[in-house]
Amino acid sequence: MLHFENNLTVLILLAFLCITFIQSALDKLIDWKGNLEWLKGHFNKSFLKNTVPFLLVTIIVMEVISGVLGIWGIMDIIHYNKPSVALSAAVVGCITLLMLLFGQRVAKDYDGARTIVIYLVPAVLLVFFLEMSTW
Repeated sequence: MLHFENNLTVLILLAFLCITFIQSALDKLIDWKGNLEWLKGHFNKSFLKNTVPFLLVTIIVMEVISGVLGIWGIMDIIHYNKPSVALSAAVVGCITLLMLLFGQRVAKDYDGARTIVIYLVPAVLLVFFLEMSTW
């Protein structure tokens, strides 16, 4: 049975996270060299400067996991009305965004950090909605 109509808010927020993370991971992979060089400059005055390639791979992996779990979560909600994978996607997405926020703060890029918070708010709301719903 399809459970689309009863879960629109959650499905929209999941789609938002999927689009955000999958596009971001693809961008980092397609322009690996450009992203790596920019990030090396971004973190050159921080204690993270020698770990940029490792951190970039870590962020890409987290973004892919978040996006794939989000797609899986959408399918589970629509077809089976099961929120557990969606909740995992939301939590992993929040962790990913917190990692990005940490990096922006360490680099003293406060405008970048503020931008990450804009993405974190809907992700936290998604966690809240999934925790509070009566499935």
